[in-house]
Amino acid sequence: MKTFLFQGDSITDAGRCRDKYGKDSHGYPTFVEGILGAKYPNAFDFINMGVSGNRSVDMLARIKEDAINYKPDVLTVLIGVNDVWHELGGRRNGIDADLYFTYYEMFVTQVLKMCPNTKIFILEPFVLKASATEHDWDIFKNEVHLRAVKARELAEKYSLPFIPLQETFDELTETAPADHWLKDGVHPAPAGHYLIAEKIVAAVEKNCPELLK
Repeated sequence: MKTFLFQGDSITDAGRCRDKYGKDSHGYPTFVEGILGAKYPNAFDFINMGVSGNRSVDMLARIKEDAINYKPDVLTVLIGVNDVWHELGGRRNGIDADLYFTYYEMFVTQVLKMCPNTKIFILEPFVLKASATEHDWDIFKNEVHLRAVKARELAEKYSLPFIPLQETFDELTETAPADHWLKDGVHPAPAGHYLIAEKIVAAVEKNCPELLK
């Protein structure tokens, strides 16, 4: 059975079990497991190693234990909002956009070096204006956008599939309030998690159909 690994921060963590497989989150990894598991039974073993509060540098620091050791066939990565958020509210521990790219690139290149057959999918970091972001909205909007640009540049540099999300969430606020999609502007509500899962499933089906057999 092939291994499908999710990596990121609290958006990925989403209350997962704190064991080596990270099952039973309430977020998009569980939706992806459900959709792909129903469509392609026994194709993947799904593992969620997202960690709440992580910045790009934190994800890099645990790369061996939480990514490389699993030798994943598919790896999705969603990271960036904490690189912005940790600079706000008196914490002053954020990661600027250029350094974010550096740490993220180190993560990607090390995974590709140690697991050259891994298919890495880069997810675009996103944000909406809601309870957690409205006080510093201009900073959140502009700085998360800068990380999104860097994430796309990284994907393009290494010819990795990139999954855009910000424009979709922006458009969806015309159909329902922001907190219907992202409950506090950062963490997805069920509808937001399901949307992300749909995007991932479509990208996997498009980019590596051979792994679905």
